[in-house]
Amino acid sequence: MSSWNDSFHFCNWVGVICDPSNRRIKILDLGSQKLVGSIPPSIGNLTFLIGLNLKNNFFQGIIPQEIGRLTRLQHLNLSYNSFGGQIPTNLTHCTNLSIFHAIQNELVGQIPEQLTTLSKLAVLAVDINHISGTIPSSIGNLSSLSLFSFMQNRLQGSIPPEIGLISGLGFFQLYANELSGTVPSSIYNISSLYYFTVVQNKLHGQLPPDVGLTLPNIETFAGGLNNFTGPIPVSLSNASQLRLIDFAENSLTGTVPKNFGILQGLNRINFDDNKLGSGQMGDLDFITYLSNCTSLEVLGLSRNMFGGKFPNSIANLSTNLQILTLGSNRIYGSVPNGIEKLVNLTLLGLEGNYLNGSLPDGVGKLQQLNGLYLNVNGFSGSIPTSFGNLSLLTKLFMEENRLEGSIPPSLGNCNRLLVLNLSSNNLSGTAPKEVMSLSSLSISLALAGNSLTGSLPFEVGKLVNLKELDVSGNKLSGEIPSSLSSCLSLERLVLKSNFLQGKIPESLRDLRGLEEIDFSRNNLSGRIPEFLGKLLLLKKLNLSFNNLEGLVPSEGVFRNASAISLLGNNKLCGGVSDLNLPKCSQDDSHSSRNFLSLKVVIPLTIGIVLSILLCSLAAFYVMKKSTKRPLTRSATEDWQRGMSYAELFNSTNGFSKDNLIGSGSFGSVYKGVLNSTGETVAVKVLNLQRQGASKSFMDEYKALTTIRHRNLLKIISTGSGVDLQGHGFKALVFKFMSNGSLDQWLHPGDAKAFAVFVEMAFPERVMDIVDRSLVFEEEEDIVVDNKNEEAKIEEITMIGNEKPQTDARSGMEDCMVSVLRVGLSCSNAMPRERMLIKVVVNKMHAIRDSLLS
Repeated sequence: MSSWNDSFHFCNWVGVICDPSNRRIKILDLGSQKLVGSIPPSIGNLTFLIGLNLKNNFFQGIIPQEIGRLTRLQHLNLSYNSFGGQIPTNLTHCTNLSIFHAIQNELVGQIPEQLTTLSKLAVLAVDINHISGTIPSSIGNLSSLSLFSFMQNRLQGSIPPEIGLISGLGFFQLYANELSGTVPSSIYNISSLYYFTVVQNKLHGQLPPDVGLTLPNIETFAGGLNNFTGPIPVSLSNASQLRLIDFAENSLTGTVPKNFGILQGLNRINFDDNKLGSGQMGDLDFITYLSNCTSLEVLGLSRNMFGGKFPNSIANLSTNLQILTLGSNRIYGSVPNGIEKLVNLTLLGLEGNYLNGSLPDGVGKLQQLNGLYLNVNGFSGSIPTSFGNLSLLTKLFMEENRLEGSIPPSLGNCNRLLVLNLSSNNLSGTAPKEVMSLSSLSISLALAGNSLTGSLPFEVGKLVNLKELDVSGNKLSGEIPSSLSSCLSLERLVLKSNFLQGKIPESLRDLRGLEEIDFSRNNLSGRIPEFLGKLLLLKKLNLSFNNLEGLVPSEGVFRNASAISLLGNNKLCGGVSDLNLPKCSQDDSHSSRNFLSLKVVIPLTIGIVLSILLCSLAAFYVMKKSTKRPLTRSATEDWQRGMSYAELFNSTNGFSKDNLIGSGSFGSVYKGVLNSTGETVAVKVLNLQRQGASKSFMDEYKALTTIRHRNLLKIISTGSGVDLQGHGFKALVFKFMSNGSLDQWLHPGDAKAFAVFVEMAFPERVMDIVDRSLVFEEEEDIVVDNKNEEAKIEEITMIGNEKPQTDARSGMEDCMVSVLRVGLSCSNAMPRERMLIKVVVNKMHAIRDSLLS
């Protein structure tokens, strides 16, 4: 600390208090000074010290034995540090010690027997450490002790009855240890005791019937999480100072005494998880008397055997009530309308009873509610729209009732909701997008076992924090929304027993945290996506009873036949041997190849015409090879693997302007790098808002996957799905032309300049702008099977006598002029002045026929 230096006398240092008579250090008060290190052994030299406060720092190491030299020490506070080792036995030399605090450290070992010689010790608090062993019986010798607290340690054995000898003991806390046996009756006779808690041990036995008389000053009386038996002592009503009674999770029997109602200061009653009640009428009569407890904040009665009708008097309880749990009993009847009077309720638990009738709108007025448990009852009618007013609600359970009608969209206003369970009711209508887009949901959304119709809303993609989605057992139709790929936190996805159709979206590959998928009993078709075998955390997969076909993957979860179910898909084949599926034929194990006839060439040429030079070059080759010949299968092998929107989005840096190569009426072209291979590609994104764009996509797709030509870009893949705005998305992925675009080579900066260039050369000097070697050079890049026919054409063209060769050249030049004339017309700046596409087709046919004749 900065003030601890030679510039000041040490008596003026921060935290140092000296005795004015001798200038010796009397008190070191260094709490919450962010100090680190350990206590030096030299501490023992401060022999005049009466108080040492080091709480709430960062000290570690052992407590030095030298501290025993501080014979005048009265107060020692070492709490909230990281001291280790054992409680030093030399503390016994500190005969004036009255207060010893060492809460929340790392102390180990046993309670030193020697401490019991400290006759002036009044406070012994060593909570939240690792103290083990038994409580020494000699602790009863600490006659001055008023506070004894060893909460959250590892003490074992029984509580020594000698503690009952400490007549002035007021605070007795042994919460969260491993103590066993019974509580000695002598402790129940310490009349000065005001705080008693032995919660979370292994104690048993009955509570003394006269405990309210022997402990007249008791304020806190707690023994939860043990195995106490017998009735709740009626005499506790005599303890007029009683504020808290908590014996949850025991085996108490009988009922709650009615005379508790005279304890007006009572603020907590917790008897959850016992065996109270008889399952008969009258079990809950005591609630009427609790209305006098005007300070009551907690009333816990869940998981007992209380029977009878839900008392209307529940609405008369204290308006300070925050927690009311009556779940898992045998209570019947309806929820009283006056329940809205309990305006400070944060938790209302009524689950697991025989409650019926409609849910009162008044529940929607309990605007402080965090948790609402109405599940497993017989509630009927509709869900009140007023529940949407519960803006602080985090947990809403209403499953296993008889609720009907639609799910109110107002529930979408509960924007702190973490879990919503409406399963196993009679709900109908569509799943409201307001609920399906509630991004606060992070634990579970369960709508299973209802009669919901329509499609799963696209907005489900907004459940980005959700771990479990279960909409099974409804009547949902349509396709599985690809937007589910945004729910990256999903671990369990259950859509079984609906009428869903279409393919399993490839976009779901992004859900790498999935552990369970159940799409069974739907109408899904197509192949099983291979990515399912690459979800490393997937442990359970059920695709049974659909219309899936083709090869079953063999990676990941598919290696374990017991982890998957594929029953009822009769067209599946392959997979691991334990599945006992038939072997796949060649047609099953490979994607089908489409063969295009010569008719594809014309639409292809028309598309290329729009790029003037490509039209002039490619049209010639197409016409030259226009005889009908089958195309090889290899032309389609490279484009079978489709790409998701996410893949292409990432490869183009989000379709950024920096990656934009060019744009046209039907879309834009971006440069990208595929993450999977590192290959540089050109991605043509179709503008589907433009009329005719979709057909243009299909025509170009079919054509470019059928024909190969050295002047035509190779198509690598396709992309389809839904973009981030929910719009349809289609793209073509080409091999990137590293030398730039055609217009850059011909006339940098102006694509239209080439059309002007052609027009200036037209028609006399057309051949000056065409690579003449291409006119008569055999094209080897069009893949055909009949190579003998190619050889014949080459002979006629290259070896024939001079006159036919000259005529052929002249014919070629005329053909090229005609093709370029069409191209110029198609590239006219004014759309209305461009040649109609039907006319283009007719003219191209005529040019071809003229050339071939």
